[in-house]
Amino acid sequence: MKYNATVNFKEEFSAKIPALTLLNNLGYTFISPSECEALRGNTFASEKKSTHQVILLPVMRAFLAKQTFSFAGKQHNLSEAAIDKVMHELNPAMNLGLKAANEKIYNALMYGVSVTEFIEGKKASPTIKLIDWQSIANNQFHYTEELVVQNADGTGTRRPDIVCFVNGLPLVVIEAKRPDSNKEGKSTNVDAISQHIRNQRQDEIPHLYAYSQLLLAINGYEGLYATCGTQDKFWAKWKEEQIPEAEIVRLKNHKLGGEQLNTLFNHRLNKRVRLNLNNSSMLS
Repeated sequence: MKYNATVNFKEEFSAKIPALTLLNNLGYTFISPSECEALRGNTFASEKKSTHQVILLPVMRAFLAKQTFSFAGKQHNLSEAAIDKVMHELNPAMNLGLKAANEKIYNALMYGVSVTEFIEGKKASPTIKLIDWQSIANNQFHYTEELVVQNADGTGTRRPDIVCFVNGLPLVVIEAKRPDSNKEGKSTNVDAISQHIRNQRQDEIPHLYAYSQLLLAINGYEGLYATCGTQDKFWAKWKEEQIPEAEIVRLKNHKLGGEQLNTLFNHRLNKRVRLNLNNSSMLS
């Protein structure tokens, strides 16, 4: 196939697909929207089914099932009751407001969740971690696109462009925009930031942002980042301090293999997207 030098400024080609590909190259595993709905306990084909739940439930439970705690000189696995307790603690307390709910999830991520277990009639109170900070390979990394989230009132849905999960928890929310702006002197990332701020409102999808530890606005040309509750004027440009520039270039330009492309694009109706991606240098 001949290289097509025509630049396509639609956000799908210029920002979103490159971001999806880069996440794959960083080690995240893509799950299609329908697979994601199933893992959330929702039925994608049913419009009547609630899409309020945003955790990948079996992924988080599987991680917890592998965690052990020390008691009386022995290692013990968590009981189902303890796993249920942790999952309950991960329900954001939205009645306290978004910032308080986000802080509660942050503390759970950093310091773990305390549970009560009984071993041979003796009480144990271990603190269970939600992320293995020492051995990154012990964690599960997933991402999806067009995550359907029901708003707080149950009257409609929003669809963030990309959401990244760590052990089933939606810790990163990304909005992608095309790079060419119709507003002179203004980046299209202004619109992406506006969407993030709107979606955090009480009547929107704050229950997704309660988990978020990183928010990104990208347009294929620049990226801005913030955290929950950040005003638009405080969003900042991302500056990579740990990954060498040569490694960044390699990751951005590494082409996906056939199986990776199938996983990423088989759910799309237009197969030409997959072919064009593999035979162009749009990621350079």
